[in-house]
Order: sequence, then C-alpha cells, then structure tokens
Amino acid sequence: MKDSAINNASKQNILVIGELLADLISENNIASLAFASNFIISQGGSPANLSANLKWLGNPAEMVACIGEDGLGDYLVKELKIAGLNTKYLQRLPDRQTSIVLVGKNTDTPDFMAYRDADMQIGPIDEELIKSAVLLHTTAFALSKEPAKSHIIEAFAKAYRAGKYISVDWNYAPAIWGEDNGQGIFNKITDFSPLLKISTDDMERFFGKNMSIAESLDVLGKLTARVICLTCGKEGVWYKTENTPWKHKPALPTTTVISVTGAGDAFWAGFLSHFVQKESIESCINHALCIAQKKIERADALYKSQHFINS
Repeated sequence: MKDSAINNASKQNILVIGELLADLISENNIASLAFASNFIISQGGSPANLSANLKWLGNPAEMVACIGEDGLGDYLVKELKIAGLNTKYLQRLPDRQTSIVLVGKNTDTPDFMAYRDADMQIGPIDEELIKSAVLLHTTAFALSKEPAKSHIIEAFAKAYRAGKYISVDWNYAPAIWGEDNGQGIFNKITDFSPLLKISTDDMERFFGKNMSIAESLDVLGKLTARVICLTCGKEGVWYKTENTPWKHKPALPTTTVISVTGAGDAFWAGFLSHFVQKESIESCINHALCIAQKKIERADALYKSQHFINS
C-alpha cells in the first residue's frame, strides 16, 4: 500500500461501483414475502445507499452503476440528484430494464427477491475516475455476474497497483449467484488486501451452514485483509486489522426499531467516512455504530433527514 496516494488526496474521493436498483419494500413488517400485500418504491442497491450516506456525511463520492432507459431508471436518477449525487457516471442502456428487488421489511433479516437485468451490465470504468479516488468500493451482489464482475475486478486491480484502498461489502446471497458459489471471486478480492465488511447472515449464506460468531471469527481471521468487520446485528460488531486480535463493540441502544433494511450500508458509510480521514479504527467503528443506529430508528433514507451528521 502506497500511503503517499492517501496523503496526496486532498478531497478523499470515494468511488462506489455496483448496483443501483428500484427497491419495492413492504409497507409493514412481515416475516417473509409470502405475507406481503402493499409495497412502497424507493431507491435501492447497497452501493447507491452507501454513496448517498457518504454524501450526507460530507464525503465526496462518485457512483458508477447501470440502469435502463425506462421510467424506473428516470426515477432513480431523480432520487440520486435529490441525495446530492452526481449522475454523470450512470450507464443507461435502451435495451435493458432497470433491476428491481422486492424486500419484505422486518426487524431481523429482511426477506428479498431480485429481478435483475441492467445492473449486471456495468462497462469499463473510466481511468480518470480511478485515479481521482482514494478508495474504491463494491459488493458481492455487483460481483456476481458478467460483464460487471470483470470490469470491477479490472478497476480494482488498477487501483490496488496505484496504492489505493479497496473496500468490499460481501453481501452474499446464493439466489444472486446461482450455481457459482462465489469462492473464486472472494479469493481474488482478498488478494487486494481489502477493507472487508461481512455480516453473520452473509457468513452462513456463503458457507452454507449455521456458524457461531466464534467459528466465523476463526475463518475470517485467516484472511489477508487490511480491516475486517463482522457485523452481528443486535450483538454489535467484531473487528480487526492486520496482525491484531479481534475486538468487539456492542450495538448502540435504539429508542425504537423501525427497520434494519439499509443499516449495514449506514454502518459502512460511517466507517469509511472516518477511515478516509485517517481516523483510528476505534473511531471508525464508533462512528459506524452511530450511523447504523440512526438508520434503524428511521423509516426513510438518511439523506432525507434535516439533520446533518459529521462527527
């Protein structure tokens, strides 16, 4: 890692590459989509949520995603503009439909079902965008299908060679990957010594079995990664840096749980916003937990809040 790249980055730009989707979220909390009746449309996709949260926190962020030239695509462009994000790097395709995800809102792990098309078609990433960023981020969702997979990995390889940070939210879901178990691309990602966020739910889905927190920590501890955060819902987060032992921070108490949908994206935005400012890992974690708490207590996006947080 060439720290000079960090020292010379005056604006600490973060480049986020991945899915921009139309989320159709159940109006009420439900155990599964089998019980859904009414849905409310909103801008979705973990990278898009992260970008909006970063912007809300005062961090420059650019978003690369692919959507269709349709009504839903127009809606998503409008929502990103409301969040204050630049839409210059959105790739729009007339022959593809904007991807949709149905979400069954609840206070535990939301049930979801994806209908994918345009989001998988992300093309080559502008080299000037890569050069201008101090950190590149993506998700397991975005890495699950071609041609997006190859173009994101190519961008990451260029960024890593240039001494930039790589961030990955391994939001793994078997239904998204199909017959590919994701292990090959996961191994490739760890070659970039990433900042890795993964939840206990992701671990169980990725490894195909129930795993205790201790078992998850044992597996993750063997990886090559600059930072690893294992988010555990109500149990808080376990985290470590290279060559340091695991540490734990409890989740912050909430006055009320509205929905956990988007809490992971809020957590990681809080973490990255402090990380690129070269705050301590403990400070990054504390900030991440604070932003996650704010999201859990809200029904809508953080950027729709009238209160700006940058602490």
